[in-house]
Amino acid sequence: MSNFQRLAYIRVSTVDKSFDRQLDGMTFDKVFEEKISGRTRERPALKNMLSYCREGDHIYVHSMDRLARNLRDLLDLVKEITDKGCTIHFFQQHLEFSNDDNNPTAKLMLQVIGGVAEFEAALIRSRVLEGIAAAKARGTYKSGRPVVMTDEKKKICHDKYAVGVPMTRIAKDLGVSRMTVYRELRKKI
Repeated sequence: MSNFQRLAYIRVSTVDKSFDRQLDGMTFDKVFEEKISGRTRERPALKNMLSYCREGDHIYVHSMDRLARNLRDLLDLVKEITDKGCTIHFFQQHLEFSNDDNNPTAKLMLQVIGGVAEFEAALIRSRVLEGIAAAKARGTYKSGRPVVMTDEKKKICHDKYAVGVPMTRIAKDLGVSRMTVYRELRKKI
């Protein structure tokens, strides 16, 4: 009989992304999920998992880039986990690391794959910045969210609300979310 738990750490970068494809079909004793950038170490679910895990536990992460966005953080986190006596499994890379693992090939793979992931993230950031610079040069760059509530829509929103039209109906008529209607109406209260 084993005393260890199977834990999962699942992370996506933005709130509009889904956890669905990560570790799909696998079962765990506890799952730690969060929607936050991997560039920061200030990740509540990661901190909770690191506090929760105990010697002998097995931690599963879909891929290395879900745990860390740069090689230094990846190496530090793997060391922190294995120093606690836990084993960490990277599903996509088919790699696992534990405190009693003196496999130099596995350690090299961790560094190489982690380095490639960091390089890839840097290339993506570079391409995004190049795209923004090109759009600015063309005069087509717009930062922030697009405006959905024009002055005309705002007036219609307030007029319909004043005569008792439900907020859900107002949102549907204007082609905006209910939250947008709530925010607009709150401005006048």
